[in-house]
Amino acid sequence: MQMDAGKPAASSGSQIQMTYLEAIVQAQIEEMDRDERVILLGEDTSVHGCQRLIERFDKNRIWNTPISEGSFTGLGIGAAINGLRPIVDLSGASFVYLAADQIINQASKLRYMTGGQVQIPIVFRCCMFSVGSEAAQHADRPYPLFMNVPGLKIISPASAADMKGLMKSAIRDNDPVLVFEDTRLMTLKGDVPTDPDYVTPIGKAEVMHAGNDVTIIAIAGAILPAMEAVHALAKDGVSVEVIDPRTLKPLDYETIKMSVAKTGRIVIVENGHRVCNVGSEIAAVMVEQAFDLLKRPILRLSAPDIHVPFSPPLEKNFFPTTDHIVSAVRRIL
Repeated sequence: MQMDAGKPAASSGSQIQMTYLEAIVQAQIEEMDRDERVILLGEDTSVHGCQRLIERFDKNRIWNTPISEGSFTGLGIGAAINGLRPIVDLSGASFVYLAADQIINQASKLRYMTGGQVQIPIVFRCCMFSVGSEAAQHADRPYPLFMNVPGLKIISPASAADMKGLMKSAIRDNDPVLVFEDTRLMTLKGDVPTDPDYVTPIGKAEVMHAGNDVTIIAIAGAILPAMEAVHALAKDGVSVEVIDPRTLKPLDYETIKMSVAKTGRIVIVENGHRVCNVGSEIAAVMVEQAFDLLKRPILRLSAPDIHVPFSPPLEKNFFPTTDHIVSAVRRIL
């Protein structure tokens, strides 16, 4: 689907039709207009719609860096310590490994180690290019790794409105926030509020579709096959509730428990590897806190414990599909 990131289509009322990608760009524009301390630095800053930012703000606000993730991430952390509010664009999510020392050993720890004297208001943008024959070194979804790090907040919303609202919340937050975007969703359109003060709270899940028989929890791009499964199952009279956690850390367990109290069944769908992923954490907490509400065992669908293949035929069914989700739901009915 072709789109013009510079010209979102207007809709009625106080909302506007835009894509997930346009929402990311618009959130940054509004926050840079609102607060002169907000800057953007990173690699390939003119790609993925950000040419609008370059045209709007001068070189003191937009820094296009060399391909040296550890160094420019450290630069961003230093800028945050000294009063700026940087957005660090790491481009592909696989590149976050190269910046991991700065994010884990510096950004996540300095507020704690200084007794709150130092704040690190910084956003790390990481885009998950996990489909399209990107091959193993460019196709990772490393969000579970960072969920294990105290001091970090992690968001990965699945709609344009939530992406705009959560990106704005992340930029305004006084703690380091990682944003895991998903290329599967980039052209997905939705109504997005135009109010420049519209924000989505960090740490609050959203019920994307109400239902009574089964709860599907879908992470990021997994929302697409999940919603297709909802419509397929509805033809057989199966009522499915779909939850988008939106924030991966902190997770909103209360919304999930409320849904489980209604349905008694959970299927968790994500594109991360199976071992120690978001589904593992949600399943563990639900067993600890809501075991009496469960009618059947929790099922997790994810990528296998194998690196993402380059081969298109091998990649095709590597991640959970609509058929996989439908089959899982039917297993626990």
